[in-house]
Amino acid sequence: MPERIVFMGTPQFAAVCLKTLVEAGLDIAAVVTMPDKPIGRGRKTGCSEVKKTALELGLPLLQPEKLKNPDFIAELRALNADLQIVVAFRMLPVQVWSMPRLGTFNLHASLLPAYRGAAPIQRAIWNGEKESGVTTFLLDKDLDTGAILYQEKVAMAPNETAGSLHDKLLEIGAPLVVKTARALFAGSIQARPQEEAGKGSFPEAPKILKEDCYLDFSQPAEKLHRQVMALSPHPGAIALLVHTQKNESTPVKILESEFLQENKKSYEQGRIESDGKHFLHITCGDGCSLVVKKIQLPGKKALTVSEFLRGFRLDSCNHQIFQKVINQ
Repeated sequence: MPERIVFMGTPQFAAVCLKTLVEAGLDIAAVVTMPDKPIGRGRKTGCSEVKKTALELGLPLLQPEKLKNPDFIAELRALNADLQIVVAFRMLPVQVWSMPRLGTFNLHASLLPAYRGAAPIQRAIWNGEKESGVTTFLLDKDLDTGAILYQEKVAMAPNETAGSLHDKLLEIGAPLVVKTARALFAGSIQARPQEEAGKGSFPEAPKILKEDCYLDFSQPAEKLHRQVMALSPHPGAIALLVHTQKNESTPVKILESEFLQENKKSYEQGRIESDGKHFLHITCGDGCSLVVKKIQLPGKKALTVSEFLRGFRLDSCNHQIFQKVINQ
């Protein structure tokens, strides 16, 4: 009888891993994902990418509101799974992750113990890391602290976005999930404890909050560039385009950027420099410039800076600047 797996996940990253497991011939006894909920401006009921994939593949599906619900626990136990696999899901209670005979393993988008937390991809880019990777590890009672099974590294490009790094990690992560499951079934891998050190020794990856998205042009240009790329394509770095004479402002998202190492001796933070056609630079707190490459107006699609300048007239540089969003 083939070993049975219960898979748990929510977004596209997890859905691809689920499909890869099925294509590899592994037996998925059931899939657990979040309940359907209203999404978007129309608040229409939507489902997770994992649910869509499970339905396409004809897999049994569970959508518990609460993971400690006795009915859900009983239903999960009745599946008699040998192994549970978690990719981008919720924290599991002990009675869930300890249930299978081989335990439960998670795929995490960092090289643990670095970047434990909800936003490892974004935080690695924000901090200017040169490499990233994925880790499979056995769950325990704390967040992202369990014993490591496998790790695989990738180099990060100079202008890596969260979107491009996500795709790189998925490309190596999905096969690693299959490799890990097969090794656990074969008994051919020995998990190793994570390296522990003093508090703060490893960078962490807390959830991205709304206030994290606001650009502050008193900061150095390179730091702002990393923030932009870490938040691209979603949720996007936000600034106010302010017309000082008219006392009007427009919130915009800056989705891709570069930075110029200029060190101007006299400058105004947030000042725009543009030819009105091809380039848009914003002077930052160190006298260097953030070079805007892709930008998005509210309710509009993302545009290259040339496309943006063709449709949005910038007034005199002395009268139009970028400012940090305040009290939103």
